[in-house]
Amino acid sequence: MYDLLECSINRAMETESVKSALSEQSSRSKKSRSHGHRSSHRSHSHRSNRTNKGQRKGDIMAPFQTSVTLADENRDGQEVIEVQILPQDENWGENTTAVTGNTSEQSGSVDDVSLWPSDPDTGLTFLCHRYVGSVLTVVLSVAAFLTPLAMVVLPKLGFFPSMAPSLTLAQRQQLLACGAECKGLLVSLVFKLVLLAAGAWGVFLRRPRATMPRIFLFRATVLLLVTVCIFSYWLFYVVQITEGARASVTGEDVLEYRALVAYASSLTDTLLFIHYLAVVLIEIRHLQPTYYIKVVRSPDGESRAYAIGQLSIQRAAVWVLERYYTEFPIYNPYLERIPVSKSRKQSSFKFYDVDGMNNSSIPHSQSRAMLTAHARRRDSSHNERFYEEHDYERRVKKRRARLITAAEEAFTHIKRLHNEPVPAIPMDPHEAAQAVFPSLARALQKYLRVTRQQPRHTVESILSHLASCLSHDLSPHAFLEPFLVPAPVLQNEKEQKSVQSWSLICDELLSRPLGPNTVFQLRQNDISLLCQVRELPHFHLSEEVVDPKSNKFVLRLNSETSV
Repeated sequence: MYDLLECSINRAMETESVKSALSEQSSRSKKSRSHGHRSSHRSHSHRSNRTNKGQRKGDIMAPFQTSVTLADENRDGQEVIEVQILPQDENWGENTTAVTGNTSEQSGSVDDVSLWPSDPDTGLTFLCHRYVGSVLTVVLSVAAFLTPLAMVVLPKLGFFPSMAPSLTLAQRQQLLACGAECKGLLVSLVFKLVLLAAGAWGVFLRRPRATMPRIFLFRATVLLLVTVCIFSYWLFYVVQITEGARASVTGEDVLEYRALVAYASSLTDTLLFIHYLAVVLIEIRHLQPTYYIKVVRSPDGESRAYAIGQLSIQRAAVWVLERYYTEFPIYNPYLERIPVSKSRKQSSFKFYDVDGMNNSSIPHSQSRAMLTAHARRRDSSHNERFYEEHDYERRVKKRRARLITAAEEAFTHIKRLHNEPVPAIPMDPHEAAQAVFPSLARALQKYLRVTRQQPRHTVESILSHLASCLSHDLSPHAFLEPFLVPAPVLQNEKEQKSVQSWSLICDELLSRPLGPNTVFQLRQNDISLLCQVRELPHFHLSEEVVDPKSNKFVLRLNSETSV
């Protein structure tokens, strides 16, 4: 009797829950229908503005989507479900919504434009900070290059204090005379200046790759040496010219032009030695590996390890960013959580006291059952995650195999013409890509959906890539390489910017050199690179001589073996 009463109560409760659910669905359908009339009018006006070419491209190249709505009229007490087939528009790669299990307060929608990274500062302050070092280097380099020439040319132009009015024309010509030794010094000076100009162009006159927050000590040291050298030589040059003017008045030995040419040649030699020091400090010193640096990207945990030389912290950060953009795979935020399949979802249970008895043992037993179920669910979470990842990998491999097969079949329909008469009209690469793409569009779209790559690839970019592959006679696997191999980071079109802004965080001064256990972090929006520096060990190698007599062997036969 108790069992029959319990079954009847359960059926009544189920009936009431179903009715309430149906009433809620009907009320929601009424609201969605009234809202749908307004949205349909806007969508219709939006679709009517598209060109016929875009409609044909979207209808052919993208698979169809279904939209399910619930009607508000009831037929025989049942809800009526209307299924409408809607062709996907041409922006099929940008309209994908990825549902993740992230419940963080910092998470945001992809459609929220305010959360996207803004463009870097391009104002006057940023330009000054970026090019002030290069401009100063160019000015000092030009001044250093023109100084020896000025020291040689000024006496010929008349800026020579020794040319006193008391000197005759013959004496002036004798002072400005340049014999064989002087001409040899001039030729040597010209070749030194050419080498100096080429070396300065190769080391200093380059566009800056990074704007660092601190001063570059080695570069600043070299520029300071150049400034001191130019100032010192000009000072002694003026002193020598003044002493020569006094000597011409008193009748002592006057300063000859050959001595000025030798003086300018010595200045060029000094500038060449400074340039050699700059090459050693800036270009050669960090080539020998001294440390190894491990770079870990958050939040996906991708890591790399590199051998690095003696660099400052800020230069090491620039070096890491160069490797990051060329060697790290593309970060896909939609792959942080694998979507849980419907069969893996666990339903929650509710317990009801049918008899209405205030028995303390029933809540206790219910709480114990709930705790036991929660403990089992917690213990089996790793098992569920394993099967979910395994199922996801299986689906990716399946879509990958279908995509490769579809691409190979599509490429078999294209043949390059070599001045051969054909009945059909020949097509250019773009037209051929448009003709071939529909046969592989469905397999490609399914693969991009399962790997969450649709926001990165549009129909236009895929068509241009396919046309480029056809024009260069590439294989289907070469065409699929950007989709199958998501690396490097610069392959992503959204990362191809002229300026990339990062924040460098470190407890030490950024201009100091790297040391053991140095840790710094690079941040850009939601991506952070944690860099840990460790010193490479000293490798001790010892020689071990092997006795030639020990390289002799004897074959041992056994009756049980097959030999």
